[in-house]
Amino acid sequence: MNEFDFINKIRARVAAKQGADSALSTQHSVLLQGIGDDAAIIHSTGGKDSLVTTDLLIEDIDFKRDTTTPELLGHKALAVSLSDIAAMGARARWGFVSIGLPPDVWESGFAERLYDGYFSLAELYGVELAGGDISRTTDKIVIDSMLIGECDSGRAVLRRGAAPGDQIFVTGFLGDAAAGLRLIERGARVHTASGPKPLEEHSVNRLLLRQLSPVPRVGWGILLGEQQLAGAMIDISDGLSSDLNHLCEESGVGAVIDAARIPIDQVVTEICGRRALDPLMLALHGGEDFELLFTVKPENVGKLPKRVDGVAVTWVGTIQEQSSGVRISEGARIWSLEPGGWEHFRKTKDEE
Repeated sequence: MNEFDFINKIRARVAAKQGADSALSTQHSVLLQGIGDDAAIIHSTGGKDSLVTTDLLIEDIDFKRDTTTPELLGHKALAVSLSDIAAMGARARWGFVSIGLPPDVWESGFAERLYDGYFSLAELYGVELAGGDISRTTDKIVIDSMLIGECDSGRAVLRRGAAPGDQIFVTGFLGDAAAGLRLIERGARVHTASGPKPLEEHSVNRLLLRQLSPVPRVGWGILLGEQQLAGAMIDISDGLSSDLNHLCEESGVGAVIDAARIPIDQVVTEICGRRALDPLMLALHGGEDFELLFTVKPENVGKLPKRVDGVAVTWVGTIQEQSSGVRISEGARIWSLEPGGWEHFRKTKDEE
């Protein structure tokens, strides 16, 4: 059982109780969307819905202490939650951060520097830190980020809104973060000092920062939600193959995407070519790009702007009937696109 199977089991238990559990609805609020999307949705009075998401970063699972900085970790802790709220078409409002640190890390000033990174990104997107918790751990760093967003009632974009004939788009480039991770695993380290860098070093640094300091597509998320252009949406955190399958499963549809249309940064292609890496595999299965994957009805495609905040979107495929499955085409060849992204509890060959 992987984490997605476990989540579905918990989701089923919650669903079985909802009919009798009055705690889910009060005089002033009601839970509109629980487990199964990028954020939960709570309807409140005043014509607004609140969206709540939470994310964990665990040392030696999500990051390694010697490959990043406290400032970059603080940035990433908020960025991954901002991406969830953006994927719902909403605006982020209030954040909560809980951290667990070993005593030696606490005494090093790590916490202050982590919050420096958090606050820098929070100020950029108008997020106010509203609370959190601090605890001691034995030897590993743990960061828990919670974020509350807001949108007009009924305007949140869910994963389940796709229909056959809808067009599939993604923002930005895919595979950058995975390429950055591979470079980190091979010994590359980010350089934060200013000043001119050789072209190769500049390109490597950019990919490292796509892994260590992702930029959530907040502007695109807000536009797609407020203008009601996206039928369904999800952020690409686990990898295109996995997240497209998540969206299709929730919507009860199939899909076909064109491998040639998947946007891959030329820098990734060049660097992968020198290091025997496959750019398409990184784009399909790498994850942590925190781009947005969304569907648009054919009549609304012409309403999409070319860029938002300097970031373009790319058409990559079409939603089909569920019986077609989720597939990818490369020339005349078409094959099933199975989820191949990150799973926390996937067994390695050594464990099998």
